[in-house]
Amino acid sequence: MPITSIAVGSPGEFGQADALKAALAEFISMLIFVFAGKLTDNGATTPAGLVAAAIAHAFALFVAVSVGANISGGHVNPAVTFGAFVGGHISLFRSILYWIAQLLGSVVACLLLKVSTGGLETSAFALSSGVGAWNAVVFEIVMTFGLVYTVYATAVDPKKGNIGIIAPIAIGFIVGANILAGGAFDGASMNPAVSFGPAVVSWSWDNHWVYWLGPFVGAGIAAIVYEVFFIGSNTHEQLPTTDY
Repeated sequence: MPITSIAVGSPGEFGQADALKAALAEFISMLIFVFAGKLTDNGATTPAGLVAAAIAHAFALFVAVSVGANISGGHVNPAVTFGAFVGGHISLFRSILYWIAQLLGSVVACLLLKVSTGGLETSAFALSSGVGAWNAVVFEIVMTFGLVYTVYATAVDPKKGNIGIIAPIAIGFIVGANILAGGAFDGASMNPAVSFGPAVVSWSWDNHWVYWLGPFVGAGIAAIVYEVFFIGSNTHEQLPTTDY
């Protein structure tokens, strides 16, 4: 069971060179992803704009995951990190380092975007008219479940074999597909850091909790389901950071 493999780690990890390098990789990957993705967000209210946003996010995430994979595992998402933690593939203390780096990367990306575009608005995620907060939570749970399940199947599973080569592509594609499906309802975040940066820069926090609760619940469920049913206690083995 995943709960038996959860690792807390130690505060000493905050000062370890490899942990700090991994956190820096997460910061840079998140900056790349958010900067490219937010450039298309203002047009996402139209069908063509939504398609452009989905493609931009899919391509940017493919690159962000790829460039960080050999250093940090290429999580580029606090929810993915949480899913890896629930499955016992990363310690709590290293997860905290990742979360800090991911949030900072998103904030810096939004600030750079605002400066480089002469003040382009970096609007926070918001619910569409008629969509309730709990409806959005369900959207985020389902979409993030699909994302983290894909991460487990293509990157975490010890039996993944050669399919691990396409993990960044698969992860980018599922995010792009989810944006096409759910972008018109709540923006299809699936990533608390992606929601956090614009919220800080625009200082808009309406329903912000939705974009934390939904992704973390969805990631936790995906991790438990995959660990219990497809990895199992008999085949589970601790993975090095660079393998997920």
